[in-house]
Amino acid sequence: MEDLETRQLRYFLAVAEALHFGRAADKLHIAQPPLSRAIRQLEHQLGVQLFVRDRRGVSLTEAGSVLRREARIALDAVAAAARLTARASRPLVLATKAGASHDLLQRLLDYHPEPIEVLLCEVGEQAGLLRDGSADVAIMHRPVDDLTGCRYRDLVTEDQVAVLPGRHPLASRTELTMAEVSSVPDLPMARWPRLDGSYPDGPGPEIHTQSALAQLVSLGRTVIVIPASSRAWQWPDHVAVPVVDAPRITTVLAWRYQTETVAALEKTATSLGEMSTELFPTTRPA
Repeated sequence: MEDLETRQLRYFLAVAEALHFGRAADKLHIAQPPLSRAIRQLEHQLGVQLFVRDRRGVSLTEAGSVLRREARIALDAVAAAARLTARASRPLVLATKAGASHDLLQRLLDYHPEPIEVLLCEVGEQAGLLRDGSADVAIMHRPVDDLTGCRYRDLVTEDQVAVLPGRHPLASRTELTMAEVSSVPDLPMARWPRLDGSYPDGPGPEIHTQSALAQLVSLGRTVIVIPASSRAWQWPDHVAVPVVDAPRITTVLAWRYQTETVAALEKTATSLGEMSTELFPTTRPA
């Protein structure tokens, strides 16, 4: 079988995402007949049907769904190769959610001998930044972040806290349980994205940005449960209360492509992770 070309993958993904040949052709700035021919040639080359075409429209077959996933990974890898090569002599780029693992990040910047460019991002964006080469490494958290296709080094495991508006009755407690936090009628729990980007059902707000999250807590519209070290962005009218039975969260340094600069940062981060008692004095022994 002949190797696929990036042009073929781009054409296929345009149709797979639009599920409409005309709209896909417009997005690609080509006419529809050449696009249709290209897809038929791709199906012939692979020996499978990628799309079902009928009066109801266009839909993906099972094989088409597989290629949609793999094509995105392949195109991201091509883009990453170009970005990483162009940036080879520049400072290493580290992606992290704004406010997450702030103490550890500050120590990385202070102790690592080489310059680090920090790329602050929103909830769940680190994986995409690693895949497309916008970032070399990322500070992420398992099991909540998408580490598919990444290598990573565990740095520190910590407890979680509930962040509430200071005027709420629960804010006066010294500790809470998940059952208590998740069953407050007037303060629904925020809904974080799943690994596939979808959100669970529920009355609480969907979380897309850290700034909106902080505002919603302050307004008394939601409560959140987050790693204790993520309280760096906590507002003065927020109160953090330990949640004694919340799943523990492990901060990791993640990357997709190992280079000398990444290996050097991993070494620095590992040594800082071993200082977890100093960094996170409330962390229980693993």
